Order: sequence, then structure tokens, then C-alpha cells
Amino acid sequence: MNVDGYARPAGGWTVLAAMTAWTALTVPAFTVPAFTRARRRRWPLLVADLAVASGCVLATAWVETAENLADGRPTLPVSWVAAAVMSWAVAGGRRLGVVAALVLSAAHLLVHALAGTVGEIGLTTFNGIVLLLLAGLVGGHVVRLALDAEARLARAVELESATRERERLARRIHDSVLQVLAMVRRRGDELGGAAADLGRLAGEQEAALRALIGTAPDPATADEVDLRVSLNRHASPSVTVSTPATGVPLPARVAREIDAAVAAALDNVRRHCGDGARAWILLEDGDGEVTVSVRDDGPGIPDGRLAEAEADGRLGVAQSILGRVRDLGGTVAISTADGAGTEIEMTVPRP
Repeated sequence: MNVDGYARPAGGWTVLAAMTAWTALTVPAFTVPAFTRARRRRWPLLVADLAVASGCVLATAWVETAENLADGRPTLPVSWVAAAVMSWAVAGGRRLGVVAALVLSAAHLLVHALAGTVGEIGLTTFNGIVLLLLAGLVGGHVVRLALDAEARLARAVELESATRERERLARRIHDSVLQVLAMVRRRGDELGGAAADLGRLAGEQEAALRALIGTAPDPATADEVDLRVSLNRHASPSVTVSTPATGVPLPARVAREIDAAVAAALDNVRRHCGDGARAWILLEDGDGEVTVSVRDDGPGIPDGRLAEAEADGRLGVAQSILGRVRDLGGTVAISTADGAGTEIEMTVPRP
């Protein structure tokens, strides 16, 4: 420490000793994992750290002479106080990092006010303030990037764990349930009559179960899901699903609403077209929008039937399909003719 010209050299040594002792105390505390995870323990020490740093800065007005401060001599802690700014940035991101930097910047200006040298603040003080603000901004930004990377890694680990568990269950299901359903389907086809209906139902459940265990899991924490995965779960002997070769990622909420609208359309096919009706689902990923079409080979919808159903309070199509898609900012087009089947085309813009 350069004590030449200090008004109180002993005070300079006292400040240096305080800085050394505080560093020895806080470094182990800030690096203990249990401490860094405990918010109640962390914030009191952060506040104390900022208070000590500010106190060491303010002590400059007592130790230094007004002439030295006017000549541009830095405060006693120099860059040591940047550690407090970084600690706040690590704990609370850019905003709190900047808050800590502003507090210490105010302490630097207050030193000159106490020494009576406000009119002679030089580049040294302004440069120090700028560096503190940059430390708060950059440190907080880097911490945010690190936290985002950690969250993505956690989601990847969760997905890998779920995939392994799914593969284990798929092997067990394949060795038991799927084989039984396949046998029931074959025997039902051979026996005919009521057994054939039972075999058909077993075949549909077999196909649905194979689609379920063959698609990738969607973690509940995922921000986006592949719409293809959701729609492929509707595949069965009577429902054909066609999707693009590449993924169609959408926000989880949007994908859920589209999938629910498709499920409502298929439910209408089952209820109004009979057990023998077939349905086709087509997913198209366009420029800035996603289009899903559900078509059936049923008898079609007579003119005025939809308006009549809505007037009677039967809101299956109006609410389950139209309402969901419109809430997403999309449109629904229904093409139908008596005896020629029905096609429901849902177009939703990408968020």
C-alpha cells in the first residue's frame, strides 16, 4: 500500500486489515454449496458484503487528503469492491448486479462530497464507476447464460432417463400385452361374427399401444413439443396419420390445444359415422403456420346441422374445435357434403 501523503497512514493500514479479514471470512462462506442454495443465509451476507465494501470506500475520505483526491488518486479498496458487485450479480442476475454497482458508485461520489472535492472529480472516479457497472451487467448476463445451460442439461438428463424407462416398459409390454392383443385379433378374424368385432377392438388397442410406446416422451417441463408425436398417438387401424419427415416443434400449450381439437374431431367421427368409418389426419408445416386436417369417409354433415347443434347447446364442434383454434389465433374450415364425408382443416399461426 502506498501510504505516502495519507492524512492518516494508520487508517490506511486499518482499512487494508479489514479488507483482508473480510475476504478471509467471506470466500469460504460463498463457496459452501449449502450456503449458496440457502436464500435466507445468503442475502444477509450479501448485504453485509456490500456494506463493508461501501464502508471501505467511504473510509478514503478520512484517510486521504483532499489534495490527493483532487489529483485523481483512487479510493483505498481500488478494484476490491468489484467482488461485491459480482457476488450480487451471481445471486440475482444483471439487475441486482447493477444495483450493487450503483450503491458503490454513490459511495465513490460521496467520498468527494465529504472531502469537498466534488468539483474536481477526475477520470479515475468515472472510470471506476463505469467498470463497476460493466461488472454488474456482464457478470449477471454470464450467470444467466450458465443457469439456462444448467436448466437445459437437467431437461436433457430427464428426457434420457424417461426414454430409458420407456424402453424398459416397452420391452415388457411387447413380451406380454401386445402378444396377447395380437393373438386375440388373429383369433377374432378366424372365428368371425361377434369374435371379429372383439378382434377388431383388440387390433385397435394393439396399434394404439404400439404408437404410445414407440413415440418419444414429452417431459412435463419441456418448453416445446413435437406436434408429430402428439398426433401419431391417434393412429389406429381406422385412423391414418401423415406427418412431415422433420419435427414440428411448437410451444407445449399450443401443441396441447391442437391435439385436443384433433381428438374432438375424431370423437365426432366415431359418434356420427359409425364403427366402420375411417379417418385421415394430415399435418403440414407451412411458412409461419401449421395446418392440421382431419378427414373422414362418413355420410357428411347435412346443410344447417352445425348451426342447429350450436343453437341447441350441443357445442362439440363449436367449442372443442372452433373455440380452441380461435383462441390460438387460428382459423377452421369445414368442408362437407351429404354422403361425401367431412374434412376439418385447422390452421394455427406459429407464435
